[in-house]
Amino acid sequence: MGQAQVDIDIKADPDKVWAVVGDFGGLEKWLPGVESCRREGDDRHLEMMNMKISERLVRKDDAARQIVYEITDGVPVEHHQATITVSPSGDGSSVTWLVDTDDAMTELMSQMYQQGLVALKEHVET
Repeated sequence: MGQAQVDIDIKADPDKVWAVVGDFGGLEKWLPGVESCRREGDDRHLEMMNMKISERLVRKDDAARQIVYEITDGVPVEHHQATITVSPSGDGSSVTWLVDTDDAMTELMSQMYQQGLVALKEHVET
């Protein structure tokens, strides 16, 4: 298994950032390429890049501002679990996106999640 971590600092209150990140069904509001996001209980169904992807919420901790989810269908991986954490940092926030996945997908996921964090920063700071 491969593991990657990407981080970004955002000039916004951690609670404001968490309101966006913690909305498990709201991915299409800020993540580029997501055409639709539908939540059904602990599952969310995404349409993006001509793919239909299913993900399951593993854990959400509002006090720790942390969400853990896994891909269950639609992407050719045997294992995928991602954790997003929002932490206070100076006058703003630091966001970490950690992924544990198949070795062959680690670099691709890392690049996608870094782009996602840049989009999150732009969304929250405007």
